[in-house]
Amino acid sequence: MALSQSTQLGLATALFGVLSFVLAVLAELKKPPYGTPIKGRDVVVCRFPPDPTVALGALSALAAACSAGLGAVAVFFPYGGRRVPRKALFAHTPLYVFFHVAVGVTAAGAGTTVWATATEAMHHVRNVHRDMAYACPTAKTGVLGGAAFLNLDAMLFWIVCLMLARNVREDYFDVDHGGYGDDGVAGTGIEEK
Repeated sequence: MALSQSTQLGLATALFGVLSFVLAVLAELKKPPYGTPIKGRDVVVCRFPPDPTVALGALSALAAACSAGLGAVAVFFPYGGRRVPRKALFAHTPLYVFFHVAVGVTAAGAGTTVWATATEAMHHVRNVHRDMAYACPTAKTGVLGGAAFLNLDAMLFWIVCLMLARNVREDYFDVDHGGYGDDGVAGTGIEEK
């Protein structure tokens, strides 16, 4: 049995959201707590153990962006070639609210992921310091973990948006028929046997 288009887009949104969560949690777990300071002449060079934090963080941000993109596309997608106008979608207050919350949480999650990843990358790249007491810290602990949960929350908000959009779509096409069946005859709601 083939999955419907809405189910496929919903599953893809969920897959990328969960992938973003897992990658950010792994990035947090693999991040070393600090580097090794090597004192030289008038400088301290920080040597960090090899770790996949920057790569995992970047992939997590990319997966969060894919999840949000698929979620947004799925809300406006013309399923079965039948398009619902944006004005009709956003006339439904719960969808309007959840859509904007999903956009905000997505921006916060992806932004926090990118910020923590960029900070970690800068620690690795700019590793020569003039302060002889420099202790070679890494990015703040827990930021990538928090970003992981924001990305997971964003995915859940997009899934709620998809469910609300489906309800709006069903209501829109029911109203479009004017309460009449496919044959154009008004129904009484009672089926004859």
